[in-house]
Amino acid sequence: MRAQPDDFGTRLKVAVTGTPGTPLVFLGNFEIEDRWAMGEPGLPGVSFPAGRAVVNRMDEFTLLLAGPDDHVVLKAAPDPGYLSYLGELGLTPPRILAIGRQDPQRTVTADILADPAIRTALGRLARGGARLFPHGVSDLEEQLAETSEIPLAAPAAAVCKRVNSKIYSRRLAEELDLRRPRGWAAETLDELDEAVGRARLLLAAGHTVVVKDAYGVSGRGIAVVATVERLDRLQRMAIRRAERAGHRRAGLVVEEWVAKHTDLNYQFTIGRDGAVHFDFVKEAITEAGVHKGHRFPAGLTAAQEAGVRDSAQRIGAALAADGYFGVAGVDALLDPDGGLYPMIEINARNNMSTYQARIQETLGTGGNPVLARHYPVRLRAPLAFADLRRALKGVLLERDSDSGLLINNFATVNAAAPAGDMPAGGYDGRLYGLVLARDPHQLAAIDTEISIRLAAL
Repeated sequence: MRAQPDDFGTRLKVAVTGTPGTPLVFLGNFEIEDRWAMGEPGLPGVSFPAGRAVVNRMDEFTLLLAGPDDHVVLKAAPDPGYLSYLGELGLTPPRILAIGRQDPQRTVTADILADPAIRTALGRLARGGARLFPHGVSDLEEQLAETSEIPLAAPAAAVCKRVNSKIYSRRLAEELDLRRPRGWAAETLDELDEAVGRARLLLAAGHTVVVKDAYGVSGRGIAVVATVERLDRLQRMAIRRAERAGHRRAGLVVEEWVAKHTDLNYQFTIGRDGAVHFDFVKEAITEAGVHKGHRFPAGLTAAQEAGVRDSAQRIGAALAADGYFGVAGVDALLDPDGGLYPMIEINARNNMSTYQARIQETLGTGGNPVLARHYPVRLRAPLAFADLRRALKGVLLERDSDSGLLINNFATVNAAAPAGDMPAGGYDGRLYGLVLARDPHQLAAIDTEISIRLAAL
């Protein structure tokens, strides 16, 4: 294996373009799974328009992944005070292309497709050697690359979609003989019938099972099942959906719900040449299956970390053989006895923790504890960064300090602000950040104080 560059940004460029000097255009098209899931069977989903506006402004995370020689395309220009704050911390922002007229309900990709000026700008960047690097690749990103004449620094959408399927993860775990919950992938109704029959036996023995949509994300498309009656209802629902669509596909995974002590997320980067580089492992914070953040270092034993690293190499080699390259994230878990389930599912896209890599390298967090999370905010008027900075004085990370909150996405605070009259209850936003501290006690104290200050807004 060839030598790897030390910094993540350079490793990423080498992996996805083959050279370290290629400028990238970063695109934060979050929750790409929604696009991959279109036309697929599985469990019914629910759409939340207000939440969609916030998710679409997660595009601002790209500011802290791209380097000074790269570009990002954002749905709207960042708050100038926020950009100034990042510069003070030594996090020099990249060059920014802001969309002229964005729709809060559209992804950044859809906004660009409706903006000829941005597409023309992307074409000019391409002629200068730039390549498009999205959060994830669907048919929309391929359409954008074609119409803007800018090559993708990523695999084809079909490859990404296949690798991201929970059915792919389940079958790869079986192929590699990785430790896994008892379970069955069901691409067809016949396979689902067999899986349900076996799952009934688990339920009869007092176990709990989980039914997962192949393209579910963020707690959606997952059903925890404790009774045979509920399992049968889910099967009937899958049959009815297939009959209405005129096919016999199921698109589900049925597994035993295993006891856990810790959720983990680890990331590796696969080069176009098949080389696999292990990036990091973090403790994932989840609530009812919904991702809430990360803690790191993960506090693993040497044996646990060795198991993670070995699994990353084996999984990465398999993904490379199937035509995938770039960033891959894997969700894993530790059982109550410390045993490792090394692959619950694969994310064939950037991960939330991907956008923390440059921060970690620039600020040198070392072995000190870090908590990456988001804080809910309720506002009755749009909040300027300068006002937020005053409200968080003393707990916000500042230049030359080694503890406090580093804000890594401000756009999501005001993303759901209405264009017209303000509703009586105001609107909900999120403030994303990393809490840095010298020890766990200080971290907990800062985290609590931040919540108190934000509630007062």
